[in-house]
Amino acid sequence: MPHDGQPMPQTPLLADLFGLTAAALPEAEALFHTARENLRERVTLAGKVSAAALEEHQFGAHALAWLATYVESLRQMRAWAVRVEAAGQFGEMEALILQIAYGEYLAQIYGGIPMSQGETARLGDLWVDAAQAGAAAALLMAAGNTPAARARLVALMQDNHGRATFGVTGLDEELEMIRDQFRRYADEQVIPFAHDWHLKDELIPMEVIDQLAEMGVFGLTIPEQFGGFGLSKASMVVVSEELSRGYIGVGSLGTRTEIAAELILCGGTDEQKAKWLPKLASGEILPTAVFTEPNTGSDLGALRTRARRDGDDWVISGNKTWITHAARTHVMTVLARSVDATTDYRGLSMFLAEKTPGTDETPFVDAGLSGGEIEVLGYRGMKEYTVNFDDFRVKGENLLGGVEGQGFKQLMQTFESARIQTAARAVGVAQSALEAGMAYATDRKQFGKALIEFPRVAGKLAMMAVEIMVARQLTYFSAWQKDHDRRCDLEAGMAKLLGARVAWAAADNALQIHGGNGFALEYKISRILCDARILNIFEGAAEIQAQVIARRLLD
Repeated sequence: MPHDGQPMPQTPLLADLFGLTAAALPEAEALFHTARENLRERVTLAGKVSAAALEEHQFGAHALAWLATYVESLRQMRAWAVRVEAAGQFGEMEALILQIAYGEYLAQIYGGIPMSQGETARLGDLWVDAAQAGAAAALLMAAGNTPAARARLVALMQDNHGRATFGVTGLDEELEMIRDQFRRYADEQVIPFAHDWHLKDELIPMEVIDQLAEMGVFGLTIPEQFGGFGLSKASMVVVSEELSRGYIGVGSLGTRTEIAAELILCGGTDEQKAKWLPKLASGEILPTAVFTEPNTGSDLGALRTRARRDGDDWVISGNKTWITHAARTHVMTVLARSVDATTDYRGLSMFLAEKTPGTDETPFVDAGLSGGEIEVLGYRGMKEYTVNFDDFRVKGENLLGGVEGQGFKQLMQTFESARIQTAARAVGVAQSALEAGMAYATDRKQFGKALIEFPRVAGKLAMMAVEIMVARQLTYFSAWQKDHDRRCDLEAGMAKLLGARVAWAAADNALQIHGGNGFALEYKISRILCDARILNIFEGAAEIQAQVIARRLLD
């Protein structure tokens, strides 16, 4: 039944949508299994996956990662629909979203999945004969994502424009209450000011950080025994999504603390947990992650920054780059090489390096610490910096875990949460783009009518809403896995991979709807586009992410 209680129309909805999706899903899963075995045959030597062979077949490996992501997306979309239907909330809008998602994603599975603007993953790249689809998949592809279905979905979205999301999300009541709280905060305290912060390239005001601290953002998932709320990763996903809908910089403030807290929770000593976690939870101290170096990028195992003992303390020397929010933070989680005669990840250690907060004008004030701002297109609210260590002193007690050579392992333990959060931020940015595009298309008149009345404009908006829901459900699922202590690096990677592409597509299409005005700095869609672009790079560039996913699938 639709939300108004009236009988659901059968057009443009497909009859027996649950039956069709249930029948089509196993066919997609079978294609994936065949593709994986085909690739495995070609990259396995002496019973193990060969790195050289995997690199030789890199395009096929990444095609497999995208195929797996699409199949998991369809699986989670159907699971969402079943949950929402069981709760009596599966209305016409939800049915259209499910129908269009299945129609489009199945068509791309059989016809070609866009990995980027110029790269398409096809079944032939995985030595799979794109045989004729089964009856259910064929019907969904033919009649699922039609102009009539998209037009009807947008009409419902217009009727429902007061809601920040389109379609029931399927979360429980507690999470929806959290969403509502942070949605209202973003609407009132972030969105009216975000574009001005961006244009002036200003740090997010401390007033906003103080407000987030009062709302518990920084202690959301930290256990209660350490001053936090002990809530789920799903709650952090919802908060990150809504704050990022306001401005990605605000949505990312919690990410900094989440990474630092997870490092300490997973790898810290009891003393380190007791010292640092309550201060992180309250927002008394702000952290920054200091991992990347100028010549290493994604190859963290090749880091050159050195840490050497000096009495009871450590002295760090080296250069780091792309350090977010480095200026006014109080502690740096620094990855450095401390084990002599090592050249790979086994020689890395993690340090909790205390520093004095600086200012926009003087970002670094401690002896042995220097650096400067990196001017960037978007993601400006916390700013990016180079950080140079010149015999910078770190207390001996601040070696994370008290044991050398554990830094890379400790960092890997945080990647699931970091990528889940990045996926959530991507969904928020995509939602922001959709709202900006829809508002402009509704208000802007051309040729005697609103832009939204033109089918291709409406179609763009419909596909944004559908893909945002797909990315959202994949992100929720990865968070659910994490909350239930299940390994979820695969699911988190898929959510991040898809979410970043969806955010960029939504921003690009929303800017296109704005036409020439979208190219003007005064319109916020120009900022949203710049902010969306970074999502495909940080926390694992799309190519690295696809490689990691493929490797996991083949293990």
